[in-house]
Amino acid sequence: MKRLLLCTDLDRTLLPNGEHAESPGARRLFARLARRDDVALVYATGRDLALTLQAMHEFDLPWPEAIVSDVGTAISLPQGGAWQPWLEWERHISPGWRRLSAAEVYSLVRGLQGIVLQENEKQSRHKLSFYVDAARGRDRLEDELRQRLQGLGLTCRLVWSFDEMAGRGLLDIIPAGAGKLPALHFVIDGLGYDRDEAFFAGDSGNDREVLCSDIAAVLVANAHHTLRRELATAPPPALHLARGGYLGMNGNYSAGILEGVGHFRPHLDRWLRQLADNLEGA
Repeated sequence: MKRLLLCTDLDRTLLPNGEHAESPGARRLFARLARRDDVALVYATGRDLALTLQAMHEFDLPWPEAIVSDVGTAISLPQGGAWQPWLEWERHISPGWRRLSAAEVYSLVRGLQGIVLQENEKQSRHKLSFYVDAARGRDRLEDELRQRLQGLGLTCRLVWSFDEMAGRGLLDIIPAGAGKLPALHFVIDGLGYDRDEAFFAGDSGNDREVLCSDIAAVLVANAHHTLRRELATAPPPALHLARGGYLGMNGNYSAGILEGVGHFRPHLDRWLRQLADNLEGA
């Protein structure tokens, strides 16, 4: 049986919480796809676990096999009716911060001009999140951050993105071994899938690494124009840029996810087209 590990970002990818319109019926089709016996679902989000579960309840989302949260610094699995951290993943990434706490890492960059610490609820054990002054040069800021962090032997990743709704830059500092792509590789392997059985959908800068990887992926049509322009200039070989028109939908949010699945999986394309026709005629 052909299998699909369907991995998707949440905000402004599956969740229609941006300024663009959502295609009617798209999330309903997505839910039907996620319930197929040959499809397993994974959410990969910048949200923490509590906010992810809140979104699942609010939008009535399908139940996943795993949740990659906090920009790939945490993985949770359903066990005994609750979600439990995948401790092997925490042990895997913690050496990058020399097992320091987020507060101890923050003390190394406190007071650096151009970044402001985000609210407490947006911080986590292996993630420091900041708002970034748009007028501050990114290259210089990145150099200053790396000098401070590497000076004490920390190996960190800087994950840049942009909050389109608020119009401001975002920065996450995480251990070097963390991130959405390493976490998804960990999940793919841990759940017993091959890399070519996985698929990813995203919309923003913190999805870029996965979108540009060897994992088949789609950039939904409502993605920020800067990222769309960047990836359209030299599209990675495993990336589809959703354009709309598939199943008569606009390619935004879950419609873009369906378009990507149909592009890479012909047998699911046939199934989706038939299902869409049946639902329209019902």
